This record gives sequence, structure tokens and C-alpha cells, in this order.
Amino acid sequence: MIRTGDPRRLGLPASEARLRFEAERQKAGDGPRRRLLMVDGEPAFELSLYCWSCPLLFRRLETSGQKLSLENVRERLTGALDDPDGGGVIEAFGALLPEGEYLPLLLSVEPRLVVPGQEGDYFSGEQVETWGIGQFWGLPEYPHTPYYRTFETPVDADAHLYEFVVPMVPPTWNQRDRVEEYITLMEGGTVPTAVAISTLDVCEPAAGMPADHYRHWGLTHFLLDGHHKLEAAATAGRPVRLLSLLTLGESLAEAGECARLPALRAQPRSARTAVG
Repeated sequence: MIRTGDPRRLGLPASEARLRFEAERQKAGDGPRRRLLMVDGEPAFELSLYCWSCPLLFRRLETSGQKLSLENVRERLTGALDDPDGGGVIEAFGALLPEGEYLPLLLSVEPRLVVPGQEGDYFSGEQVETWGIGQFWGLPEYPHTPYYRTFETPVDADAHLYEFVVPMVPPTWNQRDRVEEYITLMEGGTVPTAVAISTLDVCEPAAGMPADHYRHWGLTHFLLDGHHKLEAAATAGRPVRLLSLLTLGESLAEAGECARLPALRAQPRSARTAVG
């Protein structure tokens, strides 16, 4: 954690915003409504269900293919942002978002790229230890995208915070020359800044699930700007700054839980040891 801003109202009416959250319409007899992150009117990600006892989820959908970088702040973000309010960055990206309350968090992250199903994958690791294998498919949840793990820490004896950075498009879509450019800058001491809209989803399994029962706090950052920066940082083993705009109205968390994030994010990184 570097700095926290005050909660503020940002964004445009949902019909005008490039990015918005939406609950899928439900037909009679269907299961729970899907919770969706929409980009330019198309479903980009399926998110954790509204049921609270369901596992954490971010799943890239076939219609996800757009980045939301802004050229007018690109130069400002090439280096380290020292204040969430610096350079009009929040206002610039706020114009892409749906109207609502947001908590700005300026973080330092050291990303580690994870491929689903491989070493370090939350969905086939920690999540399975708590919820078990999905009953319908008989498989772990599958996010359909590589993603970055950046931080984790205890919340209390019965809860643990996991942090993820999720690219809007997979790293294989990145331009190799731009990734190499950022690697060179980072090796020379530059710490660039990325920007994300973020959700906090607090999920707890129902009674009778596997023995390692605790609440999972999932802090998920969906990249608006910084796809090349995050890949470069993961490749070079370097830190990058992340300006997170945490949506307070669209997170599956209580107001008090969101208010605890700055203090939790300032704790030392610490993995959880499974019990049972």
C-alpha cells in the first residue's frame, strides 16, 4: 500500500459508460443469474455469483477483446504515480466507468503470471481445498485467461485476503516490442503505473464443505491500462504501481469490509497454511 484516497463518486450513467456491471436476465427455471462485467456493451467477464456461499470467480468470456487504455494519460503513467489524485488520472479513467462510489487505492505490486491449472493457480489450489471440485463438471473453476497473483495476507483466524490482477486480453496479445521496452525501463529503475477497476468479493462456503473452511476475500483488479507493464514486471521480477478504483456498490462485500482493505493491504504478505 502506498496511499489511499477518499471514497468519491465517479462515472457516467450506465448506458453511457464503456464499462459497467450487469446481472443477466433470468428465465423461469434457470439457475442463479450471472453477474457480468460488460465492456462496450458486450459481456467481458463472468464474476462471482450473488449467492455469497458460491466460490470466487472471474471468467473471461468469448466476447472479451477490448482494452481501455487512454492515450492522453499514457505519458503520465510511464513512471511512478505518487498520489492517487496526481495528474488527473482518476478523472480520466472515471469517465469510462459506471456512475457509483469508488475507493482509490495506490498499490505496489510484484506480479507473478499464473496459467490456469498450473502451479500457483488459485482455482485449482486454495479454492478446491475449501469448496472442493465443482459438482457439475467435476473440475475446478476455470477462468479462461492467464492472470497475475500479487499479494495475500490474513484477515483474521477465519478469513484470508487473495489479490489478483486480471488482464482484459491475454498476455499473448501484447506487443513484444512494448513489453521489451518496459523491461528495459524497469531494469533502469523506472516503476511504471497501471490502472484497474477492482472488486472485493467475500465468499464463504456453506456448512459441510471440505475441512479447510474459511472466508475468501478476493480483491480482483481488472486492468484498464497496463497490460504490457504487468507482463514486463512479471518477466523481469520488478514492481509496478497499480491505481485501483475499487467499486463499493458492485463488490460482494459489506461497507465495513471494504473499509478494512487499506489496513489489510498494508500488512506483510503471508500465505495461508491449510488446516485439516
